[in-house]
Amino acid sequence: MLFALIAIFVAVPTTSSHTRNVEIVAHRGAPFDAPENTVASAKLAWAQGADAVEADIRLTKDGELIVCHDGTTKRIDGLDTQIADLTLAEARALDVGSKKGVQFAGERMPTLDELVATVPAGKRLFVEIKTGSEILPALGASLARMQATEKSIVLISFDFEVLRQAHKLWPRYPTLWLVGYDGSTSVERLIEQARDAGLSGLDLNANFPINAAQMQLLRAAGLQLHIWTVNVPDVAQRWIGLGADGITTDMAGWMREQTETKSMLASSLKNFL
Repeated sequence: MLFALIAIFVAVPTTSSHTRNVEIVAHRGAPFDAPENTVASAKLAWAQGADAVEADIRLTKDGELIVCHDGTTKRIDGLDTQIADLTLAEARALDVGSKKGVQFAGERMPTLDELVATVPAGKRLFVEIKTGSEILPALGASLARMQATEKSIVLISFDFEVLRQAHKLWPRYPTLWLVGYDGSTSVERLIEQARDAGLSGLDLNANFPINAAQMQLLRAAGLQLHIWTVNVPDVAQRWIGLGADGITTDMAGWMREQTETKSMLASSLKNFL
């Protein structure tokens, strides 16, 4: 039995910080249990103990912000209509909840204002910009209208130029550069670009082979490291052990429980040994 416990301990990366210091970000809310990117999904993620919720924003035909991941309505109604070709009223007329369950019938795509309004004190909303810079005026208007502070909003995007522009417009808001892993991306180059643009950090795909030396380089540049999208506790624990600041997951509540259990086990066994 002792040897089995030692094996578990060795397999679980340890860190000097508690799991609670790592931000658990709910990817599109609670998509396993509720329709993604909706008010219902965000509220459920908060109830499940998420530290933050991630949501995607797009621009409608009439220049309004709508929360939606896909560029078309295909997954909603099968018609493959471009979101950019719909007015806000037309987009909000779509039922995005019924496919998830009768209890969500009538759930609508929310505006960014509506999602910001759900954020509890001490929590954050990660706003992923899914379009080009044409969305920035509407984003700025929403943030001002909702009096959203840098403590409650994080701006993220795969588009480096859009994120750089957002940082110039609103330097007080944290900005994280989303980057996928293609097998050849230079972490050192990403760190250099993010630092030079004044961004807050990187939000990297979990497949990135980051090592301790690269983590030191990232910290020396004054950058944060967030990781997406992690649904396997051992993978999350590995990144936590490496020093990641945040983990984005589709199962925020469950992931919190799993990582905390493993951290407690590792700590207890360490003291025992």
